[in-house]
Amino acid sequence: MIIGLTGKNGSGKGEVANFLKERGFHYLSLSDVIRDYLRKKKKPITRKSLVDTGNKLRLEEGPGVLAEEVLSQMDIDKNYVVDSIRHPMEVKVLRRRKDFVLLRVEAPQKLRFERLKRRGREKDPKTFEEFLRLERLEAKSHIREDQQLHQTLRMADRVVVNHGPLAALDAKLRQLFVALSKKNPRPDWDDYFMGIAKVVALRSNCIKRKVAAVIVKDRRVISTGYNGTPRGVKNCNEGGCPRCNHYGTQGSHLEECFCSHAEENAITQAAYHGVNLRDAILYTTFSPCLICTKMIINTGIQKVIYSVGYSLDEVSLRLLKEAKVRTQRLQ
Repeated sequence: MIIGLTGKNGSGKGEVANFLKERGFHYLSLSDVIRDYLRKKKKPITRKSLVDTGNKLRLEEGPGVLAEEVLSQMDIDKNYVVDSIRHPMEVKVLRRRKDFVLLRVEAPQKLRFERLKRRGREKDPKTFEEFLRLERLEAKSHIREDQQLHQTLRMADRVVVNHGPLAALDAKLRQLFVALSKKNPRPDWDDYFMGIAKVVALRSNCIKRKVAAVIVKDRRVISTGYNGTPRGVKNCNEGGCPRCNHYGTQGSHLEECFCSHAEENAITQAAYHGVNLRDAILYTTFSPCLICTKMIINTGIQKVIYSVGYSLDEVSLRLLKEAKVRTQRLQ
């Protein structure tokens, strides 16, 4: 689960983050991305410099740049809390993950100002008038890349009102996260096995494209394969395949390619170890070529599920259909 936090200054986002950190969530902050940038540039860290630098980075590298950096730090098997979300594009980037929930934390204006005075962070405003002025400045802008807090607040999936003691906030959060945990979706079996295939693809030594196949029977992986040169032959990425290392155009000089395809390797690995593939399901990150298609049909595999269409797959898919091998593209 990924919980994104948004809210006005002093609303209590830090307390929500602490609640989650104490329960095993890993903490990431978009503001910390800006702080790291300022430290590298040896510039002072103030509220103004954080806002100005965040706007500068969004202008130069795109409005979702801070979220892109945070997203790149995430593992798929961990829970995260992401603080300081202030732009709609940051929300859109983080929503690439199906398990992302944006939580808005709210509190009355004067209470938020009192909290800021108590914490005294990075030259927070000292007067209520200055507090209101900064809040208006940070809330919206006619410049698309500047932080747009008002728009971001409206995108929240859930709202927590934090106007009482800490114990009351904890009680609200416990109730909320029990409900969210029950709704947090697990990947279905197709997503699960295709996810395994994408990890297997990382083992590929082909320099042109990394592809993998996973063969499953009774919801159990019985063989895997990735594309690359045959066993005992120099790896493609070490110069082993003349076609790939020539960097020719897609679909040309296929007869010069030394690399075995992922489906081919998954099938031959099963044969090597004496594993029966009849009625199995093959998951592949790319739809199969014609040669692999013929192997799939002759081994008795009943279904092929693929992620990305291959430019030369029209004949393959037609042949699979004729042989009554079911196919499915997993979006």
